[in-house]
Amino acid sequence: MDKMSKYSYQLLVVSILIFSACSSSKVKKEEGNVVAKKPNIIYILADDLGYGDVKSFNPESKIPTVHLDDMASNGVMFTDAHTSSAVCTPTRYGILTGRYNWRSRLKSSVIGGYSKSLITPNRVTVADMLKTQGYTTAFIGKWHMGWDWAFNSEVKDNINNLHTIQDVNYTAPITNGPSTHGFDYSFGFCGSLDMPPYVYVENDMPTMVPTKMTVNKDAKGTWRRGPTSDDFVHETVLQDLTDRAITYIDEKAKGEEPFFLYLPLPAPHTPILPPAEFVGKSNTNLYGDFVMQVDDVVGQIRKKLKDLGISENTLLVFTSDNGCSPKANFKELEAFDHDPSYVFRGMKSDIYEGGHRVPFIVEWPNQASKNSSTDKTIGTTDFFATCAEIAGYKMKDSEGEDSYSMLSLLEGKNENEIREYIVYHSIDGDFSIKHGDWKLCTTPGSGGWSYPRANDIKKQQLDLPAMQLFNLKNDIGETTNLIASNPEKAAELKAALKKLILDGRSTNGAIQTNEGMEGWKQIEKIIN
Repeated sequence: MDKMSKYSYQLLVVSILIFSACSSSKVKKEEGNVVAKKPNIIYILADDLGYGDVKSFNPESKIPTVHLDDMASNGVMFTDAHTSSAVCTPTRYGILTGRYNWRSRLKSSVIGGYSKSLITPNRVTVADMLKTQGYTTAFIGKWHMGWDWAFNSEVKDNINNLHTIQDVNYTAPITNGPSTHGFDYSFGFCGSLDMPPYVYVENDMPTMVPTKMTVNKDAKGTWRRGPTSDDFVHETVLQDLTDRAITYIDEKAKGEEPFFLYLPLPAPHTPILPPAEFVGKSNTNLYGDFVMQVDDVVGQIRKKLKDLGISENTLLVFTSDNGCSPKANFKELEAFDHDPSYVFRGMKSDIYEGGHRVPFIVEWPNQASKNSSTDKTIGTTDFFATCAEIAGYKMKDSEGEDSYSMLSLLEGKNENEIREYIVYHSIDGDFSIKHGDWKLCTTPGSGGWSYPRANDIKKQQLDLPAMQLFNLKNDIGETTNLIASNPEKAAELKAALKKLILDGRSTNGAIQTNEGMEGWKQIEKIIN
């Protein structure tokens, strides 16, 4: 080969290598076929947002939600979407693990800012799974599933001692947190925005040692007394987290790997702290103004994706972790003719629909339907299996035991239900199970904070049936208990619930083990 030919050959090889490298960021070859790059995935989780707060789900909503409405017009609305629990911690557990929360050691209520991790080290999360499929992963926001602080003195697992201030070594890393559970990058805080300690943790290390104790007892801006670091400002936390999320998206959009961002917001949960530019804008109350800020966060994320040219191949999910909290002040909102629970009975904490039926929107222009709506039943646990199908991952029997893929519904290719049964859980640890139009609640009351509460039933000696049966097609407000007239249907649903509990799963597969079965009083009347 002469010198010129050798030079031309080398130039050709270099050109091919450069072209291949550039192309790999956009497509990959699989068994001889060119396939599209896997989508980026962003999961935005609002905190205590009601179904009736989003105008596209409730035309009578008095709160402007222009960005969520635009997202819905460009994506898929799920009108029968449910959280696995009517409160924060358990729902978050279900989103990341694809497993019902009550299969963990947490059988009722929530955990606190000092509580140990609810997710066991060997439990595979959606972040773990996506990492095996080439994704880079991040958590930014409100964790509220516990992590293990470095305590200066021995502390019992304070799962029921939520807010007692503990002696923490803030110069030492936390363990069993987001990085243990699949996240390459993490930034956030452990509990809710009203639960101490008020300290950011980035990649397992507290960002600052708290130097002060803060507390706020304002009716809406309430947070409990606790150690607070100088970089943790309650009033700006929501936008601070948003800014960090946008920076993360900016950075990862430059890379070749698809990314997964889990963005659980601390709003509109208490403390209700809308900044000045939103105060008075909703024409309702401060809660409505705070909802508008949440909507604006969604707008900022969507704008960044469009500006970067990656919105078409980004699967963007928006939902809430449960129904609206009474801290929103339902009576005050009623004066403005606004109901965060829409036509549903109950609120956050309850076994009734208002406790766990939530707005759920998915936008994915490249593959999902646009401006469409489905009334097929889905749950927040279904995120795991959906991501697995998208990423080409084969789930093991011990993973996502209560997760069904929603992909066919997103693509508009399925007119059938993806799951036969769905189970809900209240703050008191009570169950309900739905099959078709029928819903069985294994408690005589709300199972939460709405009337009749457990204490109401006891103090007022209310003579109520032990369980409640509703036909949601005919009675969406759950006003009429049909258990006396339909005992066979109640027995059928109770038997199905018993099997789902004892099998350790609701999907097909090998029987799995629930944690903490001994002394679990809420299931005695179900399995006996």
